[in-house]
Amino acid sequence: MELTHYRTLGRSGLKVSPLTLGAMTFGTDWHYGASPETSKEILAAYLGQGGNMIDTANIYTRGHSEKIIGDYLKESNINRDRLVIATKFFGSMRPGDPNSGGTGRKAILASLEASLRRLQTDYVDLYWMHAYDPHTPIEETLYTLENLVQSGKVRYIGVSDTPAWKIAAAQTIAHFRGWPAFIGLQIEYSLLERTVEAELIPMAQEMQLGVMPWSPLKQGILSGKYTRENKGQTLSKRTATGSVSEKAYDVIEALNSIATDYRLPASAIALAWVMAREGVTSTIIGARTTEQLQQNLLALTVTLSPQVIAALDALSAPEPVFPYTLLANARHIAQGGATINGQASVLPAILPQQENDHY
Repeated sequence: MELTHYRTLGRSGLKVSPLTLGAMTFGTDWHYGASPETSKEILAAYLGQGGNMIDTANIYTRGHSEKIIGDYLKESNINRDRLVIATKFFGSMRPGDPNSGGTGRKAILASLEASLRRLQTDYVDLYWMHAYDPHTPIEETLYTLENLVQSGKVRYIGVSDTPAWKIAAAQTIAHFRGWPAFIGLQIEYSLLERTVEAELIPMAQEMQLGVMPWSPLKQGILSGKYTRENKGQTLSKRTATGSVSEKAYDVIEALNSIATDYRLPASAIALAWVMAREGVTSTIIGARTTEQLQQNLLALTVTLSPQVIAALDALSAPEPVFPYTLLANARHIAQGGATINGQASVLPAILPQQENDHY
């Protein structure tokens, strides 16, 4: 696989690379990112290898991330129309102003204008609702986004970090009103964060949303530098020391062993696992150096065997939640011992055992 093996995102005609360049680390304003100069080198390396999608947000490094991207576009004379530039609204940029953040019309319109100014472009290809805002009716958000799509300032819309039930409602409303629907879903997804498999990923598949995982290395925990021996004492400033569980260490040890067998960094194996998950269209990778970027891009060269995938799946499986704890056995009650679509069942003792064994 290569960065130029593009995929359509969800139910749309937008083509994106299998790995998206995340720009949350562009700028040192949050004290752990890359300098503007290094950020531009990372951009050049990613785009030079055929990558076409850049993902940022209005609040990343207090807007500096967007500005760095805009400066690069201007300085490099790259054809902006060849790129898929995505940014987000939701985060407040003015302290104490209740209308600066969230998903209300006033906030969205102001946020987009500021993002366009920093990005030095007149449109964004994909505009994400960064998170769920319980204070704003979803109809107001969708209608505002519909206006922006009609104006040409936004090409497509996506949703991030929002409950499945709210996204399903939004998609239904958009469908019946003839408004643009979300085409993509951003969620945290990795070997150490699989709870999204209960509701969000099945919802995305049903609603034809392309899944774009963020933090596929769980804030660097799956990069290979965390071990039981060092007790998580690493250079990461974003992950609390000592926050790695025993179960996580089991996953890490298996991952490092597999990486040794493949003669690749653990990060490449962890990314390859995420990229192979059902429903995933493009996985977001971040980097603070060009070396980190190239390490992450090695995931494109990996094809994990079914045995390796099964082993990682078993080690990292999350605890089931209700109603799935109940539904795991509910089919026996519905099927009454019959086999349907290849799924066998047993006849529970609480059901009639003979043809006329009921009232």
